[in-house]
Amino acid sequence: MTTEAAGAGALLAILRDGQARTRAELMQLTGLARSTVSQRLDALLDQQWIVPADDAISSGGRPAVAFAFNVGARIVLTADLGATHARIAVTDMTTRVVAERSQDMPITEGPEPVLGWLVEEFTGLLAESGHTLADVCGVGIGLPGPVEHTTGRPVNPPIMPGWDGFDVPGWLGPRIGAPVLVDNDVNIMALGEHWAASPEVAHLLFVKVGTGIGSGIITEHRLHRGAQGAAGDIGHIRVASAGDRLCRCGNTGCLEAVAGGAALAARLREEGMDAADGRDVVRLVRSGNPKAIQLIRQAGRDIGDVLATLVNFFNPGVIIIGGDVADAGEHLLAGVREVVYRRSLPLATQHLTIRGRQLGDRAGVIGASVMVIEHVLSPMAVDRSVASAER
Repeated sequence: MTTEAAGAGALLAILRDGQARTRAELMQLTGLARSTVSQRLDALLDQQWIVPADDAISSGGRPAVAFAFNVGARIVLTADLGATHARIAVTDMTTRVVAERSQDMPITEGPEPVLGWLVEEFTGLLAESGHTLADVCGVGIGLPGPVEHTTGRPVNPPIMPGWDGFDVPGWLGPRIGAPVLVDNDVNIMALGEHWAASPEVAHLLFVKVGTGIGSGIITEHRLHRGAQGAAGDIGHIRVASAGDRLCRCGNTGCLEAVAGGAALAARLREEGMDAADGRDVVRLVRSGNPKAIQLIRQAGRDIGDVLATLVNFFNPGVIIIGGDVADAGEHLLAGVREVVYRRSLPLATQHLTIRGRQLGDRAGVIGASVMVIEHVLSPMAVDRSVASAER
């Protein structure tokens, strides 16, 4: 690390690994003079990003003070808003959940009613966790539709009437008093699963099978959003088994039209069964309903048909299947694996793992927390914050 690069933010980046370090160790790692290291540590101490470690480190003489990242310095507010259900949480700066709740909240209610409800729920969670708005360093939101990440605005979301172009950060930010970051819900789930369950995997696909179908792409340990944030929208790839079945996007023959939770529930209703959504489909599968099991297995094959192409193209090391419908378990995974391993190139599947999610319903709120933490604690952001405080 060069002297020029090692600002206060760079020192904090070193300490975020959880290991306490002395001034001498930081001098060795950065090449900075002792006075410069001390000055930057003082700035981080002033902003409470670091704290003196509990144990001083002795090398035979006077014990040297070590410094560690303060995981409780700030908190993050997160929300994973689905088509019909919402989960919200408060996390510390390591993504540890300190308070959370979930409830049904239709995204079709529109932006102001949903976001107004979110402010009320955040207020309740803050009180429950013993925090105030002053402790919040940022808010992370996942939405069930395409999002232009740089602006936080949804773009022509097919299941979100009234949300197109709505300035989510502009509406929510002033009410919380903190920066607001917004992304597609599948992207934040991919971030969450990668951060907490598969950090060693450089190339990963997270596939959400819920009311609709989408995917989040991790490449070289980073989320790939594409030019406008639309990367990973696999639900509207055409599949042969869909024929001319109409999709809610307006096209015909989409994967989502035959394998999404809404489509599967509609097929079961046609058979006279009580199935309002994907969760009801899972309930029927778990109860041993033969028709539901058959549909889920075929849905897995249809999803696998699309994923086989992606495996040949992208060559991921892990594919994670999540979302409400993924709770059907091995019936869905078996269908996916059946087609992917048959249709993909041997080299691409040689070390490929296809598995279910490990974080369960928490993947979205954990991923939203990761999104905020990486933004707020980036070296450039920390340096800007320190410079602003010194003025």
